[in-house]
Amino acid sequence: MTAVLKTLDAPSTKRRSKPPAAGSRRARATPLQISLESRWLGRRFSNHEYQRMIGIGIIKDGEPVELLDGMVVPKMPKNPPHRIATRLARKTLEAALPSGWYLDSQEPITLPELHLGAGNVPEPDAAIIRGDSEDYADRHPIAQEVALVVEVSDSTLRDDRGLKKTIYAHARIPEYWIVNLIDQQLEVYQRPTGSALKADYEVTRTYSLTESVSVRIGTKTVGPIPVRALFPKK
Repeated sequence: MTAVLKTLDAPSTKRRSKPPAAGSRRARATPLQISLESRWLGRRFSNHEYQRMIGIGIIKDGEPVELLDGMVVPKMPKNPPHRIATRLARKTLEAALPSGWYLDSQEPITLPELHLGAGNVPEPDAAIIRGDSEDYADRHPIAQEVALVVEVSDSTLRDDRGLKKTIYAHARIPEYWIVNLIDQQLEVYQRPTGSALKADYEVTRTYSLTESVSVRIGTKTVGPIPVRALFPKK
């Protein structure tokens, strides 16, 4: 990672901007878009190598990183809207779960490699998983046991729509949601198709805050779920 440092002994050549005139409206701040590549820590690792690094303590258990296309990537710090939206997604989806499924939040799932030696162990903001958490005492859930993954997006929106969507589609996760805090909309991706870096979802739907959405979990369709229930109050 690189950083731009401003020296103390050289005066800035930038012109100072004038303060806004009294009564003028400030433009709404847009979260900075930060790419996965800017957070990548080095070489690529397989799923097995990643788990070995955790097992021998190179990566501490619970350390805020995830493995994406072989890259050990630090997870972004959470701002208040992201934290609240994650809690709302967890609360809303847990209330709708059918028997035989549970919801995990920001915990690892082990997914297939996009290509040889480049593993995937993401930690989605929410995931609906078959069975009970105690069924996975000696391993993480795998793709065939996951019905839905949810990512809450602001600064990570580009990657959640890009590489993460590719990873989830390649793993054949049936449904993927992006709680888009920037545009205040829910993006729903269904019917995974293709493989490796060409994997994608055939169906994309966008829901506004005034709409409702349903989700298929196993053999049951759950809903309608109000989209507004997934977003922080303004």
